[in-house]
Amino acid sequence: MGSYQEHALEGASAVDLVVALYEGMIRFLSLAIAAVERGDASERRAAVKRALDIIIHLQARLRMDVGGKPAQTLSEFYASIFALILQASQAASKAKFEHAIDCIRNVRDAWRQVAKDPEVNPAPLQVASMSSRHLHSGFDNGEYGVESSGGSSWNA
Repeated sequence: MGSYQEHALEGASAVDLVVALYEGMIRFLSLAIAAVERGDASERRAAVKRALDIIIHLQARLRMDVGGKPAQTLSEFYASIFALILQASQAASKAKFEHAIDCIRNVRDAWRQVAKDPEVNPAPLQVASMSSRHLHSGFDNGEYGVESSGGSSWNA
């Protein structure tokens, strides 16, 4: 990841990092749609794998013992999006990928609202306000694991 992206993620709060991961899922699913349009099954599978890796990471970070009902709801959301993305990939369905993106955007937007609350997110909103060009370029090189760059210990 380039120096700019590393520094932006270093100072990001845990909530900002979650927003960045949602942005990454949207980016990879958009790449999957482009691959479907080109008929490129290999690129579609690669983009889908990266989106699913993010979902697996987010799911693994949930703490049901701490997060209660919201964590359970997120777990169910991740499971349903995972299944939808698999179905979209298997069918090479642009419409199903677009539906998954819409669902992810809705939840991402909710996280953005949380990020604006200084009681929940005391750090300035950095990642979500970065230009999408800079944020997305960091995801292009395969380094979207934020634990190593930000050291987040956030749990839902």
